[in-house]
Amino acid sequence: MQNIEPYYNWRHLYIAEEDDRSPFFGREYSEFEFTQAVYNYYIHPQWDEFGSRTLYMKILFIDYDQHYAIIELLGEWNDAIENDIMTLRRDVTDILYLQGVYKFILVAENVLNFHSSDDSYYEEWREQLEDDNGWVVILNMPAQSQYDFKKARLTNYAALLDFPQWRTLKPEIVFQQVDNWMIKQLN
Repeated sequence: MQNIEPYYNWRHLYIAEEDDRSPFFGREYSEFEFTQAVYNYYIHPQWDEFGSRTLYMKILFIDYDQHYAIIELLGEWNDAIENDIMTLRRDVTDILYLQGVYKFILVAENVLNFHSSDDSYYEEWREQLEDDNGWVVILNMPAQSQYDFKKARLTNYAALLDFPQWRTLKPEIVFQQVDNWMIKQLN
């Protein structure tokens, strides 16, 4: 897992630790010290810790004018024990929402497991975003994690989308394509 880096080809466009509106403003990273781990597997030091012991993230891009954020996730998404959705909401997305972000693209191709609990934080998140015509789309979640996400009926609150070519596009194109897909889904 230490070889899985957050996507870095947009760093010339956006760096969360340099954005004074980001929850990660001012963070400093080591390229050589591996101190964070998912269970007993060290992860690359560029991933951001946000309060979960098993799930890490990197804000890849935010466009405050277009009101969206693209966030990459790594690890185990565990709502049953860790209540990761509550931590993600309170410590990251609620802060971004106050900055005008109400469309969230979560890249979950490195979410190795998903464990659900109740759906109250997801329902609350959807209700919060609905007022602004916002949404949450989870990209490229592995099949086993998708199965558990769907089984918990969480697709009532967040959409799952397979979009493997996202890395080959600019962030605004990724957003436009996901936004267009969501418009079709909602109509």
